Amino acid sequence: MEILLEVKNVKKSFGQKIILDGVEFTLEKGKVLGILGPNGSGKTTLLNLIQSFLKPTEGEIYIDGKTAGIETKGKVSMLQDKNIFSWWMKVRDGIEFYKEFFGDFDEEKARNLLDRFKIDRNQRIKSLSKGTYEKFAIILALSRNAKLFILDEPLSGIDPLDREEVTDIIIDNLNEESSMIVTTHLVAELERIFDEVAFVKDRKIFLKGDSEILREERNSSLEEIYREIYKR
Repeated sequence: MEILLEVKNVKKSFGQKIILDGVEFTLEKGKVLGILGPNGSGKTTLLNLIQSFLKPTEGEIYIDGKTAGIETKGKVSMLQDKNIFSWWMKVRDGIEFYKEFFGDFDEEKARNLLDRFKIDRNQRIKSLSKGTYEKFAIILALSRNAKLFILDEPLSGIDPLDREEVTDIIIDNLNEESSMIVTTHLVAELERIFDEVAFVKDRKIFLKGDSEILREERNSSLEEIYREIYKR
């Protein structure tokens, strides 16, 4: 299989504080990787490095054969965790904004997902509930024709009754030409979508492997493995 993402001996520090130290892994095209770990383990920093919001202190990151940076930004679609829209914008304005900003944005796909989630296109974005805004943000991220999708805690803020539907939509939007990274602490609710998982601990990748093989070898669910690795 073709490697889409390669992270080579990456270290990231802020002053004297080391956040990541020697992180290495690859991700093949068409695969979904779950990056797991508690808050403060460095997951979000790692995602920001891949998206080129940050630069590694040491090491290298390659996306589709190119060094992560200006050339690769357009290949990556990352779930926005903050409301970046002006107060006056309605949902339909947000769609137009993304359409103008991202040349690979699929407006028809976005509109179909809005209908599936039953989100009113005429509602102001600022008035959306936290859960509905999270769904809207997922729609925007998934409606791009990117090489790599990054979803940081996609179920955060989503009502438990809606989480299965959101997970189904994520699955429905997977394809063989792109890869996806998902971080979560809600392992049980997302583990069915992971082809591979990487557990971040002590600033490194503590354990990485094929999800099914890990479950068979340890006779445990991914959530049980997670609890064992991070138990106090």
